[in-house]
Amino acid sequence: MNEKENNYNIEGIRDIGRINMLLIAANAAVFIIFNIIGRTNDPEFMLYHGAVFTPMVLKQGAWYTLFTSMFLHFDISHIANNMIMLAAAGSYVEREMGSIRYLITYLLAGLGGNILSLYVDLQTMEYAVSAGASGAVFGVTGALLALALKNRGRVQGLGAPRIIIMIALSLYSGFTSIGVDNWAHVGGLVCGFVIAFLISPRKKPEQITVYDE
Repeated sequence: MNEKENNYNIEGIRDIGRINMLLIAANAAVFIIFNIIGRTNDPEFMLYHGAVFTPMVLKQGAWYTLFTSMFLHFDISHIANNMIMLAAAGSYVEREMGSIRYLITYLLAGLGGNILSLYVDLQTMEYAVSAGASGAVFGVTGALLALALKNRGRVQGLGAPRIIIMIALSLYSGFTSIGVDNWAHVGGLVCGFVIAFLISPRKKPEQITVYDE
């Protein structure tokens, strides 16, 4: 491999973002390891290893699962969809917010999504084993929208209308599918938007790049 190819690969990693890459790698590593030692499509196995189940959270104090479940996925399509979305949206958000703020947003949005899901479970009394990074990933897309709105409707050439369409399509896909924790998506989305709006640095007018369509 020549020097030019090496530079291209390094820049590609930087474009995705260091923290974003670590999050993707962590999710992938957990998925691979758990499929070696067991079956991630087995609810009992997932429950034993950190998935969320509302009765366990309340009766046994398994509050930690609101965090651990963010790194668990049931099958290859589940993790693939989440990580592709994270790689795409997270690259923008990490570059704009910085690594630490991005990580805070990701984690808090994931927790917020799981908390809303737990609350809705209590209201409907419909319980299911739940896991996945989608709450956090929707939080990242919410953060992306917040960043665009704070910076004259665009973030790194990506316009707010396009972001809204992406979010709407993702939500629609969830609500028209079976076995999807849509309230975790909504909770993560709202939390990510609010957190990013509050903690992301606002650019000065001269720092904002104008892109032609």
